Amino acid sequence: MLVSDTKVNARSGLTFTALGYGGAPIGNYNGVFSDADAQDMVSQAWDQGIRYFDTAPGYGNGLSEHRLGHALRRRDRKELVLSTKVGRVLTPMLDAPSTNGQYLDIPPLVAGYDYSYDGVMRAVEQSMQRMLTDHFDVLFIHDCDRYTHGSAAPELFHQAIVSAFPALESLREQQVVKAIGFGINETDLMIEAIKSTDVDVCLLAGRYTLLEQEPLDELFPICEQQGVGIVLGGVYNSGVLATGPISGARFNYAAADANILARAKQLQDVCRRHDVPLAAVAVQFAYAHPVVVSACIGARDEKQQTRNAELFESSVPGELWDDLRAADLIRSDAPIPQS
Repeated sequence: MLVSDTKVNARSGLTFTALGYGGAPIGNYNGVFSDADAQDMVSQAWDQGIRYFDTAPGYGNGLSEHRLGHALRRRDRKELVLSTKVGRVLTPMLDAPSTNGQYLDIPPLVAGYDYSYDGVMRAVEQSMQRMLTDHFDVLFIHDCDRYTHGSAAPELFHQAIVSAFPALESLREQQVVKAIGFGINETDLMIEAIKSTDVDVCLLAGRYTLLEQEPLDELFPICEQQGVGIVLGGVYNSGVLATGPISGARFNYAAADANILARAKQLQDVCRRHDVPLAAVAVQFAYAHPVVVSACIGARDEKQQTRNAELFESSVPGELWDDLRAADLIRSDAPIPQS
């Protein structure tokens, strides 16, 4: 498999490269980038053959959008697919904190969740200004889930369905955007969103991996039936499938528990018998499902960006997949890469 391999989303006709560029790190996620560093990272991704680029207003209070837009502004817009997200409106505030969670040294803005029709329109206009563009290829409704909103999630998810999504439909009709969908980290809510709306592409983070394959039950069959594409984020489950079961390994943004570490060790042991990195198997497994149009991965530096491409293009013997199935470490109905 090659980074530059492509799949076409049936509903929108958009062509996605196998690896996508995840823009969270250049929003100063867990570390501070210079503008020049960010430019170099995006240029490196382009040189690797990546043509799908994803960002969001929530990635560093618009910093990721600003940097990605400037890094791509001299590229041929017809050669790339660009996605961002709605659900947050950024308001200037000079004394706003310079950090927001794991985002550091960010612009003096306050991000407020807003899934209203008007809020979506404001968010898209703001994103256009930051990214120096008059249209997007994909817009996702971002984080209208329990992980983000807790007990308020049902009300906000409903608002996303009845208010935010019609706004995106209007923008699609006006050809401001070609494809619309949801960016959610929970499989059941993604199923409900797809059943309730006319989506084209959705972004699912961390739910289809070597450690989690629940989407095979209902979500992916629905996507296949309706021609909905899935962009996968979190193919390493936020760390453990990249690092292996080391001390302090992360799983779904928290410390991995003993059960996860034990299963990761089983996966790693099989990979080591075939002299293949666990991370290579993780990213190739995630992309192998037909509904997955791209595996979108961020990188903290150029070395990691290089490594991501090397892992995706590594040779994985068919016997390794057979061994994983025989050990019941991946489901028998999970598609595997074809050599």
